[in-house]
Parts: sequence; C-alpha cells; structure tokens
Amino acid sequence: MATLLVALLTILSLVVVGIEAGQKVIISLLDSAIAKGAVCLDGTPPAYAYRPGFGDGVDNWHVYLEGGGWCWNLEQCLGRAKIPLGSSAKLISTNNGSVPFQGMLDDNSTFNPDFHNWHVFKIFYCDGSSFMSDVEDVDPKHNLTYRGARIYDAMMDELLRIGMGNAKNALLSGSSAGGLATTLHCDKFQSLFHNTTRVKCISDSGFFIRGEHFIGGEWRDSFFSRVVSTHGLTNTLPTTCTSKFSPALCLFPENLVPDVQTPLFLIESAFDSYQISLTLYQDRSQSWINCIRNLMSCNLTEIEIMKDFRFTFINTLKSTIANSSSRRGYFVHNCYRHGHIEEIRGSTCSLIVGNGLANKNIAEAVGDWYFDRSEFQEMDMLNNLPRNCTGDDLPILEKKCSDYYIHHQMP
Repeated sequence: MATLLVALLTILSLVVVGIEAGQKVIISLLDSAIAKGAVCLDGTPPAYAYRPGFGDGVDNWHVYLEGGGWCWNLEQCLGRAKIPLGSSAKLISTNNGSVPFQGMLDDNSTFNPDFHNWHVFKIFYCDGSSFMSDVEDVDPKHNLTYRGARIYDAMMDELLRIGMGNAKNALLSGSSAGGLATTLHCDKFQSLFHNTTRVKCISDSGFFIRGEHFIGGEWRDSFFSRVVSTHGLTNTLPTTCTSKFSPALCLFPENLVPDVQTPLFLIESAFDSYQISLTLYQDRSQSWINCIRNLMSCNLTEIEIMKDFRFTFINTLKSTIANSSSRRGYFVHNCYRHGHIEEIRGSTCSLIVGNGLANKNIAEAVGDWYFDRSEFQEMDMLNNLPRNCTGDDLPILEKKCSDYYIHHQMP
C-alpha cells in the first residue's frame, strides 16, 4: 500500500498546474520544537520558510499552511515518513534548501499589490493529519510520531516570539489539507491577537465534501474515519463539531464552517480536480484515468459525472454558508484545478487565464474582502462544464498580467 501514496501524489501532480519558479526563500528547521515533542512523522523537527515584511507591511503577517493529503493507516504513514510530506530532512534535500514564494506569497508589488510586503511564514506539512494529531506515545516498532497539533502550536509560539502578536493585520491561509487545517485552526489563530488586530482566514481548495449520496460517499466516510483513528483525532477535533457529529464527520468542512466565528474566505473550484480524481472511484478504469489527466479525453458519461459532482459540491457549499454564523467571503469557479494561493495562474493573475468573477482576479477578490473594501461572494452559476484555465507560457502571462495591473485601478 505504500506505493499507493506515491501513485496518488503522482496523479495529483498531473491535474494541478505546477508552481512557477519565483523568489527563493530558505527552509529553516524549528529545533526548539523538539523539546515540546513537536516533530514530523519520522521524528525530525518541523520546518518553515520565512520572509520578513518591509515598508508599510512590517506590521502585517501572512501565515500559510502547506497541504498534501493525509495518511490513513500505518503503511501509508510509514511511506509518507520517507518523503518531504513526512520528513523535514527529505524536504530540505529534495528542494535543495529553499522554496519559491509566488502568487499571494510573492514580494512583487505589481503582481501582488495587497500582500507583497507582509511578513510571510510558510509552515511545511509533515504530519499527515492537517496539523491536528497529538499522540503522546511514539510507535515503538516503527518509530512514527503523530504530533501535528504540537507542530502548529510550536510554530505559533515561534511567530509570537518574533513579533506577530503585535500585528495590525494577520491572515491564516492554507491549501488543500492545509485549507482544511486553516478551517480547523481559524478561531484558535484569532485568539492569539489583540481585539484591535484585523484577523481573517482563507481556506484554499480545502472544502472536501462528504457527498453522502454521491459516488464514493461510503469510501469518503471510511477514509476520514481511518484518518481519525490513525492519528488519534477523537479528542483534538473541535468540540463544537464533535458534540453534534462523529469525529470522522468533523473532518468535512460542511460540519465545521458554520461554527467558525472568525471571518473566513473560501477559494474553491466546483470542479475540484483533486476530489474528482481521487475521491470518487477507488478502482479507476483507464478511461477515467485518461479523462482526469486530460479533459479532452473525457467521454459524455464522464463529463456528466463531473457535472453531477459540481451540482453536489455547490449545493453542499450553499447549505453550509447559509448556516454560517459570521460573514463569509467566497470565490467559486468552474476551472478544473486544485490549489490557488501559491501560483500567479491560480490567484494574482487568475483573470488573465480565464478564471475571474465579477471581473476580478482571485487575489483582488480576497484583498477586497480582507481589507473591507467590499464584500465578495461570487459563484460561477453560468458555466456547468469543467474548463482548463492554464493560459499562456509564463513570460507571456506575466506581461499580460503586468499590463492588466498597470491599467486597472485598484479600489
């Protein structure tokens, strides 16, 4: 089964547009976390990449939680401990000690006008539990450590030590499993600050639907049940949810979002490529594999399945937002992709590749919402087919995007 994890990650890489090369930031280890038992699956210290703020952004902080799925049994977690998603040692060696910051993490004022000069602190994901596990005992036979919640807490301690507690503006965001982690930790993040600090959260491609009566529903329930069991999450998930649902159901955002009190923005595709690729069919036909890799290969039946997923996704999200207790923002599009924040195609220049709503890039929509310039609650209800939104090669895309920002007056 260990090879299955690699296979799933390979499939995901085929359906997600890769991160473009950008400003390189050094990967650092938080060695002080070891004393707190806050370590990766393989026992190595957790890692982060930090770029200090500058100019009028020195009092603003953006904390980003990396994503990367989950491990749901011993064999999967053992396999994960041998790759960057379970080991900081593997992370550093694989990336030659540094990672690019692009999209909404970029320091380029042209492409990222709202957030370019903020402190940016990226927390790497090496626990496989959306930063929620806190198991005291180390697996004595396999030397696996399930401590994601401790990693999150240790990183917050470090952020407070270097000055985040005095922030005027603070933003917690994350993509995929990191987007789910953002939803889970959003209110806890807000509690770190003074009442005068503007604190908000962004969940990027983190709205994993249960779809109880849709294809794969039973498997999705079983999957998150195994994640809960493997990582011992029964007592670490929000009690606002576990008081109403079983712990496994409290990894589905539809059961979490209504109780989040801190302002939360959802960036989502109604044709989320990760969910369509990996959570519908466990036994995939070659035809389906060809389809999820290339939309042009899909037959009419496969397109109808994707349209049915969109219908289920949108109805679930609408119901969730309707029951929310605080103001939400959302940008729900129909491009076939997963993950946005770290890419210019996915966020700061999304309009240029055909992924805009209300004539705005995703990053512009988030900026309007974050700074209270205007509310943003938009879903693409006109298009019911999945679209490729990759755009031109990077140099051409950057030129078009630069021209857009030069001629487009920000509010």
